[in-house]
Amino acid sequence: MTCWLAELAWLPDSGLHRNVLIEAEGDRFSAVTPEPERLPAEVTRLAGVTLPGLANAHSHAFHRALRGITQASRGTFWTWRERMYEVAGRLTPDSYLELATAVYAEMALAGISCVGEFHYLHHGPGGVPYADQNEMGRSLLQAAALAGVRISLLDTCYLSGGLGRDGSRLPLTGAQLRFGDADGDAWAARVDALGADERGRISAAARLGAAIHSVRAVPPEQTRSVTAWSHRHGAPLHVHLSEQVAENRASLAAYRRTPAEVLYDCDALGPRTSVVHATHLSERDIGLLGESRCYACFCPTTEADLADGIGPAAGLAGAGCQLTLGSDSHAVIDLLEEARRVELGERLASQQRGHFTAAELARAATVHGHASLGWPEAGEIVPGALADLVTVSLDSPRTAGAAAASELETVIFAGSAADVRHVVVGGRTVVADGQHLLLGDVPRLLTGAVGSVLA
Repeated sequence: MTCWLAELAWLPDSGLHRNVLIEAEGDRFSAVTPEPERLPAEVTRLAGVTLPGLANAHSHAFHRALRGITQASRGTFWTWRERMYEVAGRLTPDSYLELATAVYAEMALAGISCVGEFHYLHHGPGGVPYADQNEMGRSLLQAAALAGVRISLLDTCYLSGGLGRDGSRLPLTGAQLRFGDADGDAWAARVDALGADERGRISAAARLGAAIHSVRAVPPEQTRSVTAWSHRHGAPLHVHLSEQVAENRASLAAYRRTPAEVLYDCDALGPRTSVVHATHLSERDIGLLGESRCYACFCPTTEADLADGIGPAAGLAGAGCQLTLGSDSHAVIDLLEEARRVELGERLASQQRGHFTAAELARAATVHGHASLGWPEAGEIVPGALADLVTVSLDSPRTAGAAAASELETVIFAGSAADVRHVVVGGRTVVADGQHLLLGDVPRLLTGAVGSVLA
């Protein structure tokens, strides 16, 4: 039995409560008691606001090495992509393990208990498979275990280098060759070799999901193989969607349909599907996604960094999509920042305030994010749920002076990853007093890992 007494705890169904006794047996919560009459002999006191662990629904771990260096010149999304390919071309299974371990540790320090890794860096240089075709994926699984976070490995099908302006399909070239499998069936055979069970479980802390990189990278006839694999395992299915206007134009040239319409025609949209970015959508697109009950994953810091645009978060939510959050390229790793930017983006686009409450944004970062990654038993502080907690301080320069009954609003709209003090994953304390207990000096790990990739 492990016990915590939270000064303030946010319970998604009933809001903020004071002096909440939270008990766990093993990796699950066993009891949640506001204002308990008695306390156990041993209890850890959590000062600040305690929430369920945060779910980072969209990550490309190796992009962390790009932080800062892509700001040195003006550039575009497409020139940024070329720098990304350079980094992808240098990684080995060992250097990826080192880098991803440091990145996932940074996530833990930011309160993230579960990451959805959108993984497409599969093979060796020139596309030559490793002896174990999933060696890069196994590096990511090991990295998450070392950092003390859960992972959904969203193994990504990536078959072509994009679409030309006339709709023609471009071959994989350069570093892209490392991403590709022969076709959708070959992708599925490789993913099966990861050894997940019939429900996609690899271990107690790792699950397997599927991803379609985009309609640019996977032809419609190959999309069905990925979707079928997802259905067989009841696994999440993620896909980049309409991130750039150029992507929509190419899709219209190739298929006379928007990316959302292409996926709908392939039966790839549904309640286990997460569309990532969803920035440039028509009203029909929004209707298709909402009617399909897809998750819509917004990554506002990356979308701003790459000048993608501001996606229709309120429109998608109103149509029936649940919103989730991701740090994507890791321009920063701060899910509180991602959460508030969803609301702030709507304010900028509409010149009106009040589209999402702090509680709605917190649900995107917790319960909805976990469900989209195939962890429906996580993301809530309730008996039976996985025992994940993150405590955000109320005495930092950003959060000090929070008024009573508006502490959650202070955390969501002013707090940052730097204010995370305590993190519990599956009943085990991973971060205490802002320090990573498993890996120690995370900045040193990041400096070494990024430096070795960029050297």
